[in-house]
Amino acid sequence: MSGRNERGERGSPYAPHTAAETEAMLDAVDADDVTDLFDIPESVAFDGDFGIEARTERDAERHVWGLLSRNDDLTEFLGRGHYEHYVPSLVDHLSQRSEFLTSYTQYQPEITQGFLQALFEYQSMLVELTGLEIVNASMYDHASALAEAALLAARVRSTDGDRVLVPEYLLAERRDILENYTDGAGLAVETYGTDDGNVDVDALAEALDDDVLMVYAENPTTRGTIEEHLADVGDLADDHGALFCLGTDPVALAVLQEPASVGADVVVGDAAALGLPTAYGMGLGLFATREEFVRQVPGRLVGASEDAADRRTYTLTLQTREQHIRRERATSNICTNQAWVALRTAIHAAYLGPAGLVDLANDCVTLAADLADRLDDVSGLQAPVHDRHHFREFVAHTDQPAAAIASDLEAEGFAVHAVGEHEVQVCVTDANEHAVDRLVAAFEEVA
Repeated sequence: MSGRNERGERGSPYAPHTAAETEAMLDAVDADDVTDLFDIPESVAFDGDFGIEARTERDAERHVWGLLSRNDDLTEFLGRGHYEHYVPSLVDHLSQRSEFLTSYTQYQPEITQGFLQALFEYQSMLVELTGLEIVNASMYDHASALAEAALLAARVRSTDGDRVLVPEYLLAERRDILENYTDGAGLAVETYGTDDGNVDVDALAEALDDDVLMVYAENPTTRGTIEEHLADVGDLADDHGALFCLGTDPVALAVLQEPASVGADVVVGDAAALGLPTAYGMGLGLFATREEFVRQVPGRLVGASEDAADRRTYTLTLQTREQHIRRERATSNICTNQAWVALRTAIHAAYLGPAGLVDLANDCVTLAADLADRLDDVSGLQAPVHDRHHFREFVAHTDQPAAAIASDLEAEGFAVHAVGEHEVQVCVTDANEHAVDRLVAAFEEVA
């Protein structure tokens, strides 16, 4: 595209209208200015100056690199919902092919069979890992998937009720999004107790009643513990007609209990643990459920079919969202899915294969156990706090204030979470295990 119209006038390469064309269009709708086309309330309108100096491309690039160079260069042992594993370069090479990068929503099956098949493979891999029959083509992230699970529970549960039970360890940001989504549906999010990093079964039993729509638990938990009472949670939820929603991720599922076998009705999580480095923002919401709820699934599914020549084909199906059907009949107002991220996750999982995925998951168990043992030998630390098996991460007690410990570690080049007055949380994977010796030495200096 030259950017010139039929009269040879050049506009912007991205909005190629000349001033004359813009004026003609404004005249046609009887508007004096482009701003007349927008109705922005005065309370949120901005009419000031951003104070951004105009620069050439070269100067702008140098300025941005200067800003980026001010970021701290820390070795992260963070975790708590954001996990990094080594992503092989073939994931970049394949996912950055132009047919994947330029493809938007795969509405036209006749020209997007490759991408549709990749999403179908993504769904199929997660069906195998969760044991549930239905997986959608992804949600935004773990939190939005959890919120959609609560709304699904409100639609499918046969008796009245408005309570959703979540454990004490649920991350605050996930709870905020859950409450934001469910407020409009009139649901109440309530907390049940935990015991040494796992579900307190007695506390959950006491909190449950027939007005509970859904019970949520995690495996592994936010504090890194492997949940030992999943079957009890599933039975309790089933006894009261509530759905059991389990939060997890695809790496952990390679070695932990299959969700379907412990009574989970919905599985949510962030599948971006495969295929993406830690982004601290962009995720890949995992959403799996039982086949009986297939017409209540939020977002969209990729299905397999046959064309007129009896060849196997793929197509988007069951898109029961507001964008496609009447609002009152929609299951969700989610507007997109994370197709390209799901593609990367599928490539990474296929690269690892079943045995490679199990090996990676086993490393997450042994690396956490080994590092906890070494930190437990450091004066001023006791690790892990919870007498449980752990996956990737664990909480350690600090005799000194945890915030001061985390700050001193930052000065030594490491990032860990301070999660309590005297608790820090440490996450170790194949991506940062090379720095474990230096981290232990740093703890010996500051603890």
